[in-house]
Amino acid sequence: MAGQGGRTVRDLRRESRSAVLQRLYFDGPMSRHALGPATGLSSGSVSNVVAELLADGLVEEAGSVGSDAGRPRRLLRIRPDSGRLIGVDVGETRVRVELFDLGLRELARTERPLGPHGYDVDAVVGHVHEGITEVLTTARLSPADLLGVGIGVPGIIEDAGEDGAVVHGQTIGWDAVPLERMLRWTGQLPADVPYFIDNGAKTLGQAEMWFGAGRGARNAVVILFGSGVGACVVTEEAAQGRAVEWGHLTVRVGGRRCRCGARGCLEAYAGAEALVARWREAGGQPSAEADEETALTELLAAARPSNDRAPDRVATAVLTETAEYLGAGLSDLINLFQPERVLIGGWAGLQLGGTFLDEVRAHAHAHALRFPSSRVGIELGHLGPDAVTVGAAVLPLAAFFTRGGQRLPTAGSMPSPAWRAALDGRLA
Repeated sequence: MAGQGGRTVRDLRRESRSAVLQRLYFDGPMSRHALGPATGLSSGSVSNVVAELLADGLVEEAGSVGSDAGRPRRLLRIRPDSGRLIGVDVGETRVRVELFDLGLRELARTERPLGPHGYDVDAVVGHVHEGITEVLTTARLSPADLLGVGIGVPGIIEDAGEDGAVVHGQTIGWDAVPLERMLRWTGQLPADVPYFIDNGAKTLGQAEMWFGAGRGARNAVVILFGSGVGACVVTEEAAQGRAVEWGHLTVRVGGRRCRCGARGCLEAYAGAEALVARWREAGGQPSAEADEETALTELLAAARPSNDRAPDRVATAVLTETAEYLGAGLSDLINLFQPERVLIGGWAGLQLGGTFLDEVRAHAHAHALRFPSSRVGIELGHLGPDAVTVGAAVLPLAAFFTRGGQRLPTAGSMPSPAWRAALDGRLA
């Protein structure tokens, strides 16, 4: 039966459930009376939807609040234990897997070092599977309890129809890797538990826009700064965000060789891997056994004054030059997208931000056009180094809301085109 604008009654019901779930999730606890104006639904529709959600176990009562008429109104909230989500961060040195409840409270976590095999695809798939098994075992849950698994990876993500997400990760040696198909074919998860695979910078952007420093902004750029650098651009037209390969913007023609093979990329100067390499080349001496994160910490410590010594001039010069490269790179994003906020995250970005964010900000404003520069704030993200896994878990959560809180039907060992279309839902 067709409803408004060609939508069926089932479509309208799903949209109503989705609207109520979203408002309770972000603004709850709320009363039935408050849900009406918040969702644009009639009081009768709100009552019907709430009754369904209570019966489904997705919503619960959470006390009461007084009203002008003197009769208390029952408050409602999302039941955190009504769903489980997994977020995975395929990072530069390890694969991190975290299990969350529906309120994104962490229930279990584990990390798997990439080790000598690095980004070998089979090794990464094995790390993801082992991590999922471990966190489910720790929490005493089964795969059937999951609403979905979100995975943040480096590179460009292509939707390849029945094969699912394909990853083009030039800097890590992944050429059209059918990651979703490889994960699905192992049979670890039931067919109705979806995988959501996206760029790591985009998952970071999802997390910061939903729960962190981006809340309330209509337009923002979120920077993922680790061994390399990437960005997620959020606009009113692309509210779920889109990843941009900002690290491969050319900042010096014929400059340093980048991990992607080209010369002069921003990442070849400002990524943590390149930053530490430039320090060594200039005469810096990180500890012989220091990994990248430790070496960056030592670089920052060398550039800071202490009671018994002045700042190391080599370390200071490398950081000063890096601040200018980053600021110039940010100015391009400011000129192109005119965001309200630029948020810097990732483990290296958070480390560096406390030391020279003011310098980066000054260079960005100096290089950007005056009008967009006057309207943008440049700040650190709020969610810490784990934000990619949180954002990855947001992917199945957003799709769950889009479906009105309904699970996907079992659909065989591989997703059909119709099932893939359902998986592609994102919270607008």
